[in-house]
Amino acid sequence: MTATVLTAETLISRYATDLAYVAQEPPATDLAALISQLDTAAPRYEAAGINGHEDLETASSYLDEALHGTDETSRDVFLRRADELLRPLVGDMTQEYRTAAGD
Repeated sequence: MTATVLTAETLISRYATDLAYVAQEPPATDLAALISQLDTAAPRYEAAGINGHEDLETASSYLDEALHGTDETSRDVFLRRADELLRPLVGDMTQEYRTAAGD
């Protein structure tokens, strides 16, 4: 069985729109911008009383490691770890945030 390669572009396409809504910015187009939006969104989710913001902070750290790492294998590991944290949370957290904001 071949593992699917997870790229930064994949993560950006999965999460940029939701995080941009919470960060009140245009959607991220690169990994550095996605990290910045995660860093902005996490405390906003927390302030809104939405659970899971700690995992977003951890995912941001993983993405930063992937961005600045030089080893392709460790980069892949950090991207996958970030995705494992973000996938079950970002959509639901953003929907809860939208509901709290009255959107």
